[in-house]
Amino acid sequence: MRNYTTQMDAARRGIITPEMKAVAAKEYRTEEEIRELVAKGQVAICANKLHTCIDPNGVGSMLRTKINVNLGVSRDCKDYDIEMEKVMAAVGMGAEAIMDLSSHGNTQPFRRRLTSECPAMIGTVPVYDSVIHYQRDLATLTAKDFIDVVRLHAEDGVDFVTLHCGITRKTVEQIRKQKRKMNIVSRGGSLVFAWMCMTGQENPFYEYYDEILEICREYDVTVSLGDACRPGCLADGSDVCQIEELVRLGELTKRAWERDVQVMVEGPGHMPMDQIEANMKMQQSICMGAPFYVLGPIVTDIAPGYDHITAAIGGAIAAASGAAFLCYVTPAEHLALPNVDDVKQGIIASKIAAHAADIAKKIPHARDIDDRMGDARRKLDWEEQWACALDPETAKRIRDERKPEHEDTCSMCGKFCAVRSMNKALNNEMVDIL
Repeated sequence: MRNYTTQMDAARRGIITPEMKAVAAKEYRTEEEIRELVAKGQVAICANKLHTCIDPNGVGSMLRTKINVNLGVSRDCKDYDIEMEKVMAAVGMGAEAIMDLSSHGNTQPFRRRLTSECPAMIGTVPVYDSVIHYQRDLATLTAKDFIDVVRLHAEDGVDFVTLHCGITRKTVEQIRKQKRKMNIVSRGGSLVFAWMCMTGQENPFYEYYDEILEICREYDVTVSLGDACRPGCLADGSDVCQIEELVRLGELTKRAWERDVQVMVEGPGHMPMDQIEANMKMQQSICMGAPFYVLGPIVTDIAPGYDHITAAIGGAIAAASGAAFLCYVTPAEHLALPNVDDVKQGIIASKIAAHAADIAKKIPHARDIDDRMGDARRKLDWEEQWACALDPETAKRIRDERKPEHEDTCSMCGKFCAVRSMNKALNNEMVDIL
């Protein structure tokens, strides 16, 4: 029987929860270290008390960088079984979180299936589901309708909810006057903006934030403060709208912590490489070290079909500079709902970025697997190389499709292989080339 309400409440009362113990073991940290970080809000353990099959993970800049995978059905792609196949494939490839962004049909059975079968952290964006749940046009929904959907998701076992609390009536006027190149590209942010424009009312997620926090406290749901004004192109990077919203998210972070509710803060977006580090440091200062959750950042706007690469470049810089959580981007970004292969490519690209950043940040034991790979390559031990590879299936397939004449080489270098030559030379053997 739990004698605390949330992970943060437990941590502040000196209680080490089973989830903290699990995170400590994964991160090579002491349980007391994890408890202190959760108490400060610098690590979030997203674990709804009703999500009983979860394999807990901690999200924080001093821990391993975590990966989120966005999935869900749409009006054009409606097969929940295919989405579940993607979910399990994503978990198998090491994704620590799944966000259900479904925007069509009866979403609740799929959401409940996720929280009853999937060990990863499960996130949602309740504003999407509000229109679907009530089957009514956006303008007819009330503030109570939105809040009731937040409660519904909490009751379904969702571990974190993205809430676009940081835009207000003031933001509406800002967007109208400042003429951003891409306006608002956040789907949830655009819905809240449109609702405010059509109804003339204040953002319900901002106006009734305290009521939402009580729901999150009751179920131990982490608030992921959505960045409605994240830049959608390089020209909008670090503009007034983005920074003003970030300042408001810092205030909302403090209010959540006062109620023992865990917080993550979402960030850019599209952004030139030279602005990424400064943005990470700014967020850490304004939001007092709350875990930063970034989409990309995507570092150039001209690579549709390859945005998993542009995002991995930005993600590596962001995570090395303090971001804690990378939202994967697939080759289908800006183009279509990702298929199974897109999901795989997106995850691998994000895992590479996260792992590279962890090495740069000197996360405990992050480089161990790279050192194993170095030994395996020196020994030309192909089986050990597969064991160390992020994606062994692809590595093996490439080698098998282009088999070399001699097994101790590859078809690129053949007997000119530097590793082979050095091994033989150092063993005082003849280095045969022809």
